[in-house]
Amino acid sequence: MKNITISIPDNEYPFFIKLIKQFNFVTIKETTEAPPSKQQFTDGLSEAVDEVIEIKAGRIQGQSLKDFLNEL
Repeated sequence: MKNITISIPDNEYPFFIKLIKQFNFVTIKETTEAPPSKQQFTDGLSEAVDEVIEIKAGRIQGQSLKDFLNEL
């Protein structure tokens, strides 16, 4: 099964849903997740950079690639 994400203007949404429901092979999963704001993105990036600096300085221990991939 394949998944796609489609962004639709609010005013066209009812028409699109009515249209797509006509296909019996389509499953609809509605979400309201918004992408992170610019501030949230920069805060997260700053936090990640700080963590890398701490790992390189030896103040905290990093995670092995194997462990990281196993979490995915």
